[in-house]
Formats: sequence, C-alpha cells, structure tokens
Amino acid sequence: MKNLELYIHIPFCVKKCDYCDFLSFPADLRTQVQYVHAMLEEIRFFGTRLSDYLVSTIYVGGGTPSWLDEELLATLLRQVYSSFAVAEDAECTIECNPGTVTAGKLRVYAQSGINRLSIGLQSANEEELKCLGRIHTYEHFLKTYELARKAEFSNINVDLMSGIPYQKAEVFADTLQKVIRLKPKHISAYSLIVEKGTPFYERYKFDAVRQEAGISTQALPNEEECYRIYKLTQRVLEKAGYERYEISNYAKPGYACRHNTGYWTRENYLGLGIGAASMIENIRFANTRDIYAYIENCKHLEALTEEDYSAVAMSRKEQMEEFMFLGLRMTRGVSRAEFEESFGVPPEAVYRDVMENLKEQELLIAAEGRICLTDRGLDLANYCMAKFLL
Repeated sequence: MKNLELYIHIPFCVKKCDYCDFLSFPADLRTQVQYVHAMLEEIRFFGTRLSDYLVSTIYVGGGTPSWLDEELLATLLRQVYSSFAVAEDAECTIECNPGTVTAGKLRVYAQSGINRLSIGLQSANEEELKCLGRIHTYEHFLKTYELARKAEFSNINVDLMSGIPYQKAEVFADTLQKVIRLKPKHISAYSLIVEKGTPFYERYKFDAVRQEAGISTQALPNEEECYRIYKLTQRVLEKAGYERYEISNYAKPGYACRHNTGYWTRENYLGLGIGAASMIENIRFANTRDIYAYIENCKHLEALTEEDYSAVAMSRKEQMEEFMFLGLRMTRGVSRAEFEESFGVPPEAVYRDVMENLKEQELLIAAEGRICLTDRGLDLANYCMAKFLL
C-alpha cells in the first residue's frame, strides 16, 4: 500500500493572534458542531476512494484544535480510524495552545490515538507574548506542559518564534534555555514574518520593508540581529543535543516530525476541512475557504467536480522544482537515486549549471548519493532554493 498523510484542519480559536494569517477564527458551539458533522462526511467520502492507501501520519492543526470540545475531536478521529487503513505506528499530532488544555482533554486525546503534542509557546517573555497578542502567559504554558507529562505524553514539540518586535538575542536565549530545561523531544524555532492582512502588517509594514532591505529598523530586529538570533538558536540547541534536521526544526535523535518530513519529501497527503490542501499522485486540490460553503459542499460530495476543488495536475517541471526546493530544506538534502527514479534522469541532467554555481559559492555539496546545502547554504536558503526554479 502507498503511504498517505492526513491533515485535519480545525479553524476555531479563542482569539486570532495579531501576527496570524492562517485560516482561523472564533465560532460558537453550534457552528463547531455543524463543521465536525460536515467533516465526518468528508472523511467517509475520501476513506472509500483512498482505500488502497495506508495512513502513516495524522496531523490535527488550526486554529487551535485544543479549543474544540474533546468529544467532538474524538468523534473525528474514530471516523478516521474507521474509514482509513491507519498504520499501527502512525504518528498522530495535535496542536495545543496553553490555557486551552485540561487533564480530561489530554486523557481523551491519548484514548483517541494521539501520541504527539505540539504546544505553541512562542516566547517565555511576558512582554513578547503580549506584543504577539497571545492569550496565555508563560505560567499557563508550564501548567499545560506539566499536564501533558502527567498524561504520559513523551513526544512533545514546543513552537518558538524569533524576530518579535524589540526582541534582543539575549531575551530569546533565555526562552531557549527555559524550554531546554523541560526536555521536549522537538523544538520548532520560526522567525516572525509580517504578513499582509494582519494587525502586525498595519503596525510594522514599513519596518518589515526596512528589515528586508537591510537598513535601520525601529521596532523589528534589524537583519544583523535576526541573523544573530538565528545562529544562536542553532548553536544552543545543538549543544543541548537537538539535531537540526530542517531549516527551522530541531529534534532529539529519532524524534523528527514524520508528518512534516513527509511534506518535504513529497508524500501523498490529504487535507480535510476548510481551506485544506491536498496532493495525491501529483494532483493538487483544495477545499473552499468559506465555512458555510464547506458545510454545504459536504452534503453532496459526490456531485463536486475538479473545478470545485481547483484541481491541477502538476507538470513534470513543477514536480522537479518541488522535489529540489522542498528537499533542500532538510539538512540531509535530497537523494540523487530518488530523483532519477522519479524523473528518469539524474539531477545533473537538469540542474548541472545551478549545482556547479552553488558549489563554487560553497553553498551546496554533492556526496555519497545526496545533494544538500552547506551550513552557509542553509543560512541563504531562499537564495539557493530559488535557483532550482526552472
């Protein structure tokens, strides 16, 4: 059987954070129940059509999935296990926000097959949490983490964010040390991106332009400070025994996130819920971003067409590009043999000039059957990966 990854989108949250541009919003209980019932129909529909796939990972994201009533979530997961063939060792993750988790919820999660938690801390500094518009404090996070350990969840990720307005490297270093002391298996350390359509964009859009241009900023850390924080993160986490396996992700040996690794290696994945994207056998499609349209669509899934899903078959060129620029996000890079198996030619037949150019700049190495970015290449990842767009 071919592997399939499942993503379940729970768009509901208590309050949208000021920097967030994800498809998320508050909603009353009635709307949440309607949404879950619609998703049950979608799970049954695709379970029948993808019966020859084995689900290797399940990821419940949002929004704030931990805000959803735990029995509603349990109902969704029961339907997944009933409708799909799920691997015995499947990695099953749920995103949690501090202040929205209880001992009872965690008990239901474990009973429902969830074996990995991803907790959104972002910062251990109270002023930074307020700046981001988070609904929790550092103490709320510690309580949530303690509850997770008591519920015997050992595979825990903690999300951190750098590049926060007025942030200094020393403050982020303090957050790192506080998290390291808790010994999570995985740490994701992302840099803030000021996205259009968010309150942050209205506040800091001019600063974001200055930052990108490498000139003096007022609120956002300047380019030099961002780089200092980025390298400090790498140095501190690696010293603490975390292996950097992707640009922004670190894990104890054996605990790299299998679901995200599947995205970077182009596994088939199915997205369930509003706005959720899918890629199956190189065909991309996505659900509507309108919750009421989604609920209505799920009443007559048989009648939906490729146009309703905006389905597009990826060209061979697009597949090659994605193989390279997603795979090069990982420190292990991409496999020459897998490229040739997928496309019938070695990578050099398509990218010889690009590879030679990046090698000359000491940004890329090719050895032992793999092609990967050097440490400096990962520092300049956007520049390097853009070269692989044909």
